[in-house]
Amino acid sequence: MFKAIASLLILAAGTGTTLVAQDNFFTTWEKRTSRLQSQQPSWSVPLVSPYPMLIQVLRADFTRQVTPTLTDTWNYGASRGLNLIPGFNNEFDFYYPAYIQHNVKTAKDGFGDIGFLYKYRFFSRNEKNGNAMVSAQLTATIPTGSYSNGSTDASVTPTLLTGKGFGKFNVISCAGGGLPTGDTAKLGRTVAWNTTAEYRIHKFFWPEIEDNATYFFGGKNDGKMQNFITPGATFSKFKFHPENPTSRPAIAFGAGEQIATSQLHTYNHNLVFTARLLF
Repeated sequence: MFKAIASLLILAAGTGTTLVAQDNFFTTWEKRTSRLQSQQPSWSVPLVSPYPMLIQVLRADFTRQVTPTLTDTWNYGASRGLNLIPGFNNEFDFYYPAYIQHNVKTAKDGFGDIGFLYKYRFFSRNEKNGNAMVSAQLTATIPTGSYSNGSTDASVTPTLLTGKGFGKFNVISCAGGGLPTGDTAKLGRTVAWNTTAEYRIHKFFWPEIEDNATYFFGGKNDGKMQNFITPGATFSKFKFHPENPTSRPAIAFGAGEQIATSQLHTYNHNLVFTARLLF
């Protein structure tokens, strides 16, 4: 009898210790993330462009591309996913494969490629101490796509990311190179240069305009350039518990439309929708 009671007490004590340890782990993680993010400007993450901020979020984007032949392609996921900040000015992302719906008989629907990202923030000053930031990141994709919905080879994309704020206005500019690891003669290489201008109105409304330019070297589009202008807006961020200044869970969302402005373009228009759970 006493042995049974002692065993139950030990089990309960052990469970309590486990719960306390878990609570301490997540509490420490949240405090560390809040401290790191307090050192950077609180800009909204752009709709399409990469960004220099460290962000902890579960993100799902949806796009609808309209091609020159007036066919439309839906992309559910748009190569977004889970972003985590483990500390030390680092961010790790996992991009789940998007599902692509073509709506034409000549192409099969299916999943795209899996992606990963590592980001390091070199320099950061919040709005009170300079309002600027510089980061670098490396994105990698694995050719897991079904049918022709992904690439035939893996790729890596190193990118330099910068930003500067001026009161409620900020500009984010990023440049990176897409480097396939396989048949470069067929796939070619790309250099992407994205620039985003944002303006904060009141507390939550962030209208923006992005310019996304891609330069092709090798492959079927060698020597050509593709450019899109993307007007849009994000609404960020709405806390679940706004009465608690240390509470982190929040939601953000936004929408915009990419408009082709170059002679070369794989689609004319692209509606972009984003939903984000920040934590």
